[in-house]
Amino acid sequence: MNIGLIIAGGSGARMHQDIPKQFLTVNEKPVIVYTMEAFQNHPEIDAIAVVCIEGWDNMLQAYAKQFNITKLECIVPGGENGQSSIRNGVYELEKRFSRDDIVLIHDAIRPMVSNEIISDCIRVCKQYGNAITVIPCAEAMLTTEDQIISTGIYDRDKLKRTQTPHAFKIGNICDLQRKALEQGVTSAVASCNLAIEMGEQVYFSQGSEKNVKLTTVEDIEIFKALLEAKKSEWLK
Repeated sequence: MNIGLIIAGGSGARMHQDIPKQFLTVNEKPVIVYTMEAFQNHPEIDAIAVVCIEGWDNMLQAYAKQFNITKLECIVPGGENGQSSIRNGVYELEKRFSRDDIVLIHDAIRPMVSNEIISDCIRVCKQYGNAITVIPCAEAMLTTEDQIISTGIYDRDKLKRTQTPHAFKIGNICDLQRKALEQGVTSAVASCNLAIEMGEQVYFSQGSEKNVKLTTVEDIEIFKALLEAKKSEWLK
C-alpha cells in the first residue's frame, strides 16, 4: 500500500497571518484541501493521514467531509517541531499498516504537487527503498561566511533543491526515527536530512518548479497565479 502522510503541524509564523497557513483559503478552498485532493485523486494512493496542528483537527475533519476526501485514514497530533511531527505520523502508520508499505511524507503547504511527482516518488521508492523529490539548481551559487559578501562559488551541478514528498518504507523511516532519538538528533529539518544523518543514502525522484512551498505572502500570490495559468498550446 501507498499512504500519503501530510504534515500540517506548523503554525506558519513567517506568513504573519492570524491562522495557520495550511488553513488559509485560496479561491474559496483551504490550502490543505488542495494538498489532500492531490493524494485523494492519485490512483496509486490507498490512504491519507494528516499530522495536524493542535486545535484544528475538528476543522480538518469537517473539510475532509465537505470536499469528499474519502481516503483520510487518521489525523495525528503535531509535535514541537517538524521531526517530532513526522515521527508522530509514521509511528501511527506503523500501528495501522505493514512495515513494507510506502509512506509519502509531504508538506501540507505544497498544494501543487502533481500526479507525475507522486508517481515518480512511488516508482523510485519501490526500486531503491526511498525517494526524495528534487529539482536541479539552476542559479549561480555563491558561498559566504558573514551573509554580506562572497568570495567563492559552488558548482551548482553538485546541488539539488529538495521538495516533498519524501517516500520510505514505513518500517525503515520508523527505525531511522528511533535511531535518531537514541543519538540525540531531534531537530532534523526534513526526512532526507534525517536519513543522511543516520548513515542512509537517498535516491532522487523528479520534482517541479510548480511544486511551490507556501512560506510567505508572495508564495500565496504565486500559487494563485499557478491555479489560473493554462499551458500555452505551442509549448512542448
